[in-house]
Amino acid sequence: MEWWYSLVGLLPFEWAQPGGMFFMKNALLAVLVISPLFGLLSTMVVQSRMSFFSDALGHSAFTGIAIGTLCGLAEPMWAAVIFALVFSLLFTYVRRRSSMASDTVIGVFSSTAVALGIFIATLGGGSFTKFNALLIGDILSVEPVKIALLAGILAVIAVLWVCAYNTLLLSALHPALADSRGIRVFWQEAILNAAIAVVVTVSMTWVGLLVINSLLVLPAAAARNLARNTRQYHLFSVLGAVVCGIAGLMTSYYIGSSAGASITLYLAGFFVLSLLFQKKRL
Repeated sequence: MEWWYSLVGLLPFEWAQPGGMFFMKNALLAVLVISPLFGLLSTMVVQSRMSFFSDALGHSAFTGIAIGTLCGLAEPMWAAVIFALVFSLLFTYVRRRSSMASDTVIGVFSSTAVALGIFIATLGGGSFTKFNALLIGDILSVEPVKIALLAGILAVIAVLWVCAYNTLLLSALHPALADSRGIRVFWQEAILNAAIAVVVTVSMTWVGLLVINSLLVLPAAAARNLARNTRQYHLFSVLGAVVCGIAGLMTSYYIGSSAGASITLYLAGFFVLSLLFQKKRL
């Protein structure tokens, strides 16, 4: 991380000066890693009409943390990652093996996961308040090891987008046609959903469970209003997520607001501006 601290030291901010405020420098690096991730994944989530999938994953991650806490694990987050991965695979399986619509399957899994999480958290008269921090998040508590994990996932997603985006898109929009062309639709969706599960679970404690779904919807929703082709769609989504992520972090630091909420409000503003631009363009 020393190279990063040295690089940030070139910025003209008081918190960027060498020798201190490492929590803010770590938070900036976290934003620069998770923003492109959410920007890329957002495009597929919106195209697949699975906007509430990340919300359901957040509920499953909360359940995983409750299970990890109940088992006395030193780092319950890893139990949450495993639970979210299992959740995403089960969701993919049920979605492909049943005739139910995606939003119905998401609703079933989401309600079950949150009920199970609350049941475990309050088991034996336990208090739910110890999990309140997950609702709002705290990006200033980010750890370098988790940033490294998400950086690795970003690299994998970037390679996946370059090599297999067309097949991913076809699998999402027309599974039957994808099957007829020999594409393994289940595994395409399983890999994508697993990536979303890990990203949502690890970043949930930073941006907060209440707003994490917006990070997987707003970038691509705004980008669709601006883009004239697929390349612009991805570019605007990623750039919008990065710019709003940095702006939200700076706003959070200087006025003391929630970073997750600040980023979400900037993304909402980006969406409103995209609507105005689309209206003018048309």
